[in-house]
Amino acid sequence: MDKVTGEALYTDDLTLPGMIFGATLRSPHPHARIKRVRWKSASAPDGAICITSGDIPGPNGVQLLDDSWPVLADKIVHHIGEPVALTAAATREAAQRALQAIEIEYEPLPPALSWEEAEQLEPLYTLSLNHGDIQQAFTQADSIFEEEYRTGHQEQLYIECQGMIAWFDDDGMLKIIGSMQCPYYVQKALMHTLQIPEDKISVKPAAVGGAFGGKEDFPSLLAIHAALLARHSGHPVKMVYDRHEDLMVTPKRHPSRIRHRTGVSKEGRLLAMEIKIDLDGGAFQTLSPVVLSRAVLHATGPYRCPNVQIFGRVLRTHTVPNAAFRGFGAPQVHFAVERMIDHVARALKMNPFDIRKINVVHPEDRLATGQVLDESTSAHLVLEEVEKITKFRRRWRSMERARARRQGDEPMRGIGLSLSFHGAGFTGLGEHRMRSPATVRLTADGRMEVLTAQTEMGQGCSTILPQIAAAAAGLRLEDVIAHEPDTAVVPDSGPTVASRTTMIVGGTVERAARELRDRVIHWAQEHLGTGPDLEIRDSEVRGPKGSVSPFRDIGRACYEQGGPREVTLHHEPPAWQEFDESTYRGVAYATYGWAAHVIEVDIDPDTLEPRPLKATGVAEVGRVIHPTMCKGQFEGGTLQAIGYALTEEMKMKQGKYLNDRLTTYIIPTMKDSPKMEVTFLDRPWQGGAFGAKGIGELPMNGAAPAVIQAIENATGIIPVALPSTPERLYRWMMEGRTTGED
Repeated sequence: MDKVTGEALYTDDLTLPGMIFGATLRSPHPHARIKRVRWKSASAPDGAICITSGDIPGPNGVQLLDDSWPVLADKIVHHIGEPVALTAAATREAAQRALQAIEIEYEPLPPALSWEEAEQLEPLYTLSLNHGDIQQAFTQADSIFEEEYRTGHQEQLYIECQGMIAWFDDDGMLKIIGSMQCPYYVQKALMHTLQIPEDKISVKPAAVGGAFGGKEDFPSLLAIHAALLARHSGHPVKMVYDRHEDLMVTPKRHPSRIRHRTGVSKEGRLLAMEIKIDLDGGAFQTLSPVVLSRAVLHATGPYRCPNVQIFGRVLRTHTVPNAAFRGFGAPQVHFAVERMIDHVARALKMNPFDIRKINVVHPEDRLATGQVLDESTSAHLVLEEVEKITKFRRRWRSMERARARRQGDEPMRGIGLSLSFHGAGFTGLGEHRMRSPATVRLTADGRMEVLTAQTEMGQGCSTILPQIAAAAAGLRLEDVIAHEPDTAVVPDSGPTVASRTTMIVGGTVERAARELRDRVIHWAQEHLGTGPDLEIRDSEVRGPKGSVSPFRDIGRACYEQGGPREVTLHHEPPAWQEFDESTYRGVAYATYGWAAHVIEVDIDPDTLEPRPLKATGVAEVGRVIHPTMCKGQFEGGTLQAIGYALTEEMKMKQGKYLNDRLTTYIIPTMKDSPKMEVTFLDRPWQGGAFGAKGIGELPMNGAAPAVIQAIENATGIIPVALPSTPERLYRWMMEGRTTGED
């Protein structure tokens, strides 16, 4: 409600007594040796301070999967925009002026900026997955198809830029408040670099204006910068980026180069898939290994193939590091595999629906990891439902015929279909290692309060988690509140990522709320003389003879008289989920979300500019807890994926982003949004809260390939890269990349 009324306080709305402002001096070179750094304090604004890597008390690295990402460059800079020094002064303007008092001498070094140059360097990470006998399968295939697919950088473009405030209170406690997804990530990074114990650091989010993965890792770096300045100056320090700086230096979606070699039978059945995945990781590892992991595990799409060989690399370039973004490696590989499925269908003169129908996975099929899919598998069901709703099969044929008859400047219209899936929760044993705790407790006024580390950033977890607790305990929603995710108070229930909040954390909240309810009822029976066989319904405690008491009254009495006040439980992953992280064999995810998209487009015959008209989505995400929010997540993810397909790409020259302004980085607006229709199949999964799976990332995977297939259906041009801009479509047409039927 605070966001609706304008009362929500974002990082830049906050101020503290004596607060000063920080700024960052960044490298102008993609690769260079730092020969000398000089702080000319006499020419800086009064009271300004400067710190460099020599002022860092602990390791000079942001602790994520490792600490190879420097807090401040030391001796070598590895990308344009890499932080080299920090300043702080009384105003933002003074802090920026203070940057001019830092003199740095560089010796430029040769950068690696292209795929070919990156291959000359040691990869940041590699991963392979093998299933069956790939070579024998290729010898038995009736046809073999090969193609290379590429995708570019995509910017998260959250509505609120990165921001952080750091200060030390009178007791020496380091306090951080800012825009972030994962407060415990930030706390661990601060402990590592500043060498401060856990109980001396409190981290909590302010109101967060969107994230989409872009505030998973980067806030740790910014929090360290602000904390270093606060420690050095003795003042609270605010650092908030403007849009230009945010676009220029924050991680993006990994560009990809994906090579497919696919063997099929004459009927179109997949026999062998050899897939080589290259991701551009930028200068440092950050979260790239787990992005590659998910890419490898989703590379075959929701299709049955008995023989698979996948090899993935994260290549190093002298560019801004790439990291988390909604979908986390899956959108890139979904685009590639869906394009290859279309390639096979085209060559065998099959309808895109038919080839998917004969290859789609069903329960009891095996994935490339050897995982046997269970009854929660719904790829075939969403495919059948989207065909039932859209009549795709017939309409695709009709539009193919219309394209063949089209003359001159007659309108071009096409329709496209895609299938996608997304593993819910952390990969492999991630949830087993974390065993995320969640707490539900009574408040002094008799309500229940949910304590988790989940961050509200527009996706609705501050509503969903109390809603789950309320439903589990028999309370009205107004009798359950969520505590702000302050690391000094809430348990580490894990990051707000990986489509895990509702399914994983929500499931633990459900169990904890039920247990607290049962304990309160038992206490009331023993201490208040309420009698046996009590139940709580609609926030009323009801007895067998019709007696009714408000839960708040009993909850308040329980709290005041020393009864059970809180329950903390841990997530319990299924015992049957076994996964070998050395071979990538086993159950990578306990369950998956499944989706089908059908998207219709018009193409301007003069400019080749695509215009999406209608997007139909069918998804199975278990039990839908909050239909309105779930629909909003699916529609928003679909529109974001349409931008990925058609317009969004960070252009780069010599290691520097060229379109680092909102005027030049083009995203879809509501005026560009097609009409959307979303259908959810209600198939509760026993492992999630009230049967829920994850929803956040699934729609990002499938919409882009559906748009691209629609463009091919309309024009006969065969796109092999994202975004498929009018300029690229024209070039492919001139190069003869067409179906050959026009």
